[in-house]
Amino acid sequence: MKPRQIAVITVIALCAIFLIAFISRSFYGLKPGERGIVFHTISGKLERDKVVQPGLKIIAPWDELYRYDVKEQTSEETMDVLDRNGLQINIDVTIRHNPAYDRIAYLHENFGVGYRNTLIIPEIRSTFRRITGRYTAEEIYSTKRDEIEQTIIREAAEVLLKNNIEMKALLIRSINLPTDIKQAIESKLTREQEALAMRFINEKERLEAERKTIEAEGISNYNSIISASLTDRILQQKGIDATILLANSANSKVVVIGSGKDGLPLILGGN
Repeated sequence: MKPRQIAVITVIALCAIFLIAFISRSFYGLKPGERGIVFHTISGKLERDKVVQPGLKIIAPWDELYRYDVKEQTSEETMDVLDRNGLQINIDVTIRHNPAYDRIAYLHENFGVGYRNTLIIPEIRSTFRRITGRYTAEEIYSTKRDEIEQTIIREAAEVLLKNNIEMKALLIRSINLPTDIKQAIESKLTREQEALAMRFINEKERLEAERKTIEAEGISNYNSIISASLTDRILQQKGIDATILLANSANSKVVVIGSGKDGLPLILGGN
């Protein structure tokens, strides 16, 4: 083969390789849970409102396609914040989030594919520091932990949504205080619980004493009413009724001896 022919074949082969590589840039496959946006290199425009859906896509070979994972993702962070008195607190948090499906072009334009480090973590840190600065270490660690967590979730979600990130959840895994501060808070909480328990016992005893007083007053009033209503005639009549019942009983042996007090028969015997 002549050198000229070899040169021609080489040029054709290189052109073919270049053409294949160039055309291959036109084909993109997006998996489920992925979205894409196209940047037109020649015009310098980003298709903000046309999000590329999953599947095989064809674009001009000189354009760029940026793919985004829009599935729910988890970010974990450890941060140091200050309480209202300037005490340093270490907090571990977990954030579950994903880009807003139809807004990834705006997210890309402002923060790019590294939005986790340029948007999510800085905003979460800022929100934590802003809110924890309103409370004391004791409130953050125990007494107002739920309130603080809900406030952080609400404010962080609002900030991230404005920047096209949907925050699904924010979990405070742990709050770490200096050992001496933690022990002092736990000791104080223990004493408060003991005081509450003692107040509960005292209140229970007080209510029981009131109950017994009311019960005694009721019995006393009952006896007073009964005593006032039992006249001599009523007692005599009841004695007669009881005597008749005993005399008519098949299981009784009755012996009448004289008469009892108030003229009633005296009943003896019986099984």
